[in-house]
Amino acid sequence: MTTRIQKNIKQYLKDNIGIIGALLILCIFLSIFPKTSGVFLTHKNIFNVLRQISSNLFLACGMTMVIILGGIDLSVGSIIALSGCVAAGCVARYNLPIFAAILIGILIGTAVGMANGVVISKTTIPPFIVTLATMNVAKGLAYVYTGGSPVRVVTKQWQFLGAGYIGGVPTPVIILVFVLIITAIIMNKTKLGRHIYAVGGNSQAARFSGISTARVKLLVHTYSGIMAGLAGVVLASRMYSGQPTAGDGAEMDAIAAVVVGGTSMAGGSGKIGGTIIGGLIIGVLNNGLNLLNVNSFWQYVVKGIVILLAVFVDYLRNKKKG
Repeated sequence: MTTRIQKNIKQYLKDNIGIIGALLILCIFLSIFPKTSGVFLTHKNIFNVLRQISSNLFLACGMTMVIILGGIDLSVGSIIALSGCVAAGCVARYNLPIFAAILIGILIGTAVGMANGVVISKTTIPPFIVTLATMNVAKGLAYVYTGGSPVRVVTKQWQFLGAGYIGGVPTPVIILVFVLIITAIIMNKTKLGRHIYAVGGNSQAARFSGISTARVKLLVHTYSGIMAGLAGVVLASRMYSGQPTAGDGAEMDAIAAVVVGGTSMAGGSGKIGGTIIGGLIIGVLNNGLNLLNVNSFWQYVVKGIVILLAVFVDYLRNKKKG
């Protein structure tokens, strides 16, 4: 067993040596640069980074599967807003138990993800168009439900999910560990995981081999919706309110984490282990830019360049294989 674990670790390091190196270089720079050296490696800042990247990695877990299929999900940011606002409203407006509110928020994400999956699996409409439409629908519903104003929740029980601690570790990080384990098991140890890679690699060949491509697409987009619903509830808890503007641009950070982590936009290849490193890079990059007081407008430019470089590396890799 020990030998097998060591072998898996060595293989993981070998597969992700490039992005691990990039993460280390980024961390070393922020650790020694005069403006950030006294802040970056503090206990408070490290936990702050981990708490912030948890929501992004929730989305990235579902997005990894979607992109391996050769698709994309633009609706996850809006699902964050809708699920967070409704969950907060269940507590603040209807006095429902915290657990019921959390469950309703996640179910809303599940419903939107399932709607995406049904349309994508039953038609030939590109996932980009389908999820672009549901992105606007979910965002609009969030504004309609809230009237454009935050839904505030001040109970400590609500705040625990996103801003609490378990044994000194932020609650979202604990949840994230379980989500990553579940996602890794699905992708590496189940029939569904094998089918995701098969459909992403060659959908027609997968269908001829007896795989229900429609079922795979439905399940993957539903899972992406579940992850977005969970992210929305956790984020609403961390901000003490459900906000219709929450999740703006979150889909871009999730896609960036997946692509930087080595998942091919062409579909058929990618690992959740790479996505974890990609999420850490995006999180540390965001944190570093904030510590350096870089204008938020320029932060968009930097992240755009990072995504473009990651896609270009993927292009070169696929060209070499070809």
